[in-house]
Amino acid sequence: MRMGLLALALMAAMPAVAQNVVETSIEELQAKMALGTTSEAITKEYLERIAAMDRKGPTLRSVIAVTSGALDQARASDARRRAGKLLGPLDGIPVLIKDNIETWELPTTAGSLALRSNWTKRDAPVVALLRAQGAVILGKTNLSEWANIRSTASMSGWSATGGLVRNPYALDRTACGSSSGSGAAIAASFAAVAVGTETDGSVVCPASMNGLVGLKPTLGLVSRTHVVPISHSQDTPGPMGRSVKDVALLFSAMIGDDPADPATKGAARHARDFAAALSPDALKGVRIGYWKPQMPGELGKRFDQALEELRAAGAVLTEVKMPKLEGMSEAEFLVLKAELKADLAAYLATTPEKTVKVRTLADVIAFNQANAGAEMPFFAQEIFEEAEKTKGLDDPEYKAAREKSLRLAKAALDGMMKEANAQLLVSPTYGIPWLSDPVAGDQFSGPSASALPAISGYPHLTVPMGLVKGLPAGLSFIGPAFSDGDLLRAGYAYEQATQARVKPGYAPTVPADLGARTLN
Repeated sequence: MRMGLLALALMAAMPAVAQNVVETSIEELQAKMALGTTSEAITKEYLERIAAMDRKGPTLRSVIAVTSGALDQARASDARRRAGKLLGPLDGIPVLIKDNIETWELPTTAGSLALRSNWTKRDAPVVALLRAQGAVILGKTNLSEWANIRSTASMSGWSATGGLVRNPYALDRTACGSSSGSGAAIAASFAAVAVGTETDGSVVCPASMNGLVGLKPTLGLVSRTHVVPISHSQDTPGPMGRSVKDVALLFSAMIGDDPADPATKGAARHARDFAAALSPDALKGVRIGYWKPQMPGELGKRFDQALEELRAAGAVLTEVKMPKLEGMSEAEFLVLKAELKADLAAYLATTPEKTVKVRTLADVIAFNQANAGAEMPFFAQEIFEEAEKTKGLDDPEYKAAREKSLRLAKAALDGMMKEANAQLLVSPTYGIPWLSDPVAGDQFSGPSASALPAISGYPHLTVPMGLVKGLPAGLSFIGPAFSDGDLLRAGYAYEQATQARVKPGYAPTVPADLGARTLN
């Protein structure tokens, strides 16, 4: 009761904010605009919510900056609507972009003060695609600094540029990362949808822990050009939203070939309207393999319930065993460190020399050392320092590590699908959000389904499966390369059958009676 009163007090203290866009889907926004509501009015409401709740009220710190010309973009959409020349289902829809992806209006910081003046005045190709289809680029979201590749003792969701992102379900809990701001902002209805990025878990973890749908696409469907990198072997932007249909609509607009990113050659062949193919009956007769990782009892009970819900929706389930993956994590870590050193230098070489003074990873390390009070008040940069010692992309040890991690990850996923004669796999996405702790850093406990699809390049979708102890948990759908549409269809059918997502309540902490107990 006491915690409930605290939550009520917090909500009462929040300024009056726009409610017309709360929990509103892309389809519903388009219906409003068809009936006369303008994109300008909708965009204003999102901006009002950000102003009232992101640095005030619950103080989510999910948005680093808003686009000064967002209302101009919205007015241009309104003019197209009046002229009958809409550019597609995203025309007039406000979208937030993770702040390691370039937009021409704003600097791209990756959360670091070293890139505070990294204003390239260019759009990443994925942003250009969204803009060409009429999306309103609303602003840039906060993130785990450098996409959480700086330290093993990091605090997910913290960046020197934006501070600590807070989870809208319980404000003292992690929003996970590295797409922390994209997750918290969309949970809080600061935009319709957002773009995050993932190397290993950075879309699906914040989506799972903020009660969202998140898709880590098949590697090579979405361009990585003008995205601050970690690893060309694993990096990809991905869509995040409150529903599978919203994610499908955004994803459909993000796919395209990019001559500057060889991995995307032929990507356009896979582009289609993924939302049009969604059906509540899509699970009927679908063969699914599942594995049960070690996890807390309450999460295990919720996963067992999810399996029954899948069966009730018509899926045919077979349990599989996770194979031994000896050395895979160590090999992946070496790959990420080696590629970080090389890929970051290549990216920094394209940034403005007059304003961006760091040109290599060594420069970033030196900047952090010189500005330790601002950049390293909570955790250090030992991963950066290890990465700086790697020997380049021609190093036989690096090449062997990439071959090993890729082979093991693909063999594990392909083997489990073959074992179950299954079209896809399911498992809990992650555990539930842990307490944000500036002293000890992340206190991760529980399972993680992200590594195998991240390393292999296979797609990975997480869909809300409800609350566990008052906190969001996600169900993962994983399939072979280019099965993104199949995952979206399966996820949509599960979502429609369960309606498991619960909107956030901005509680200060998880309600709990910590007093002594008496026997009846």
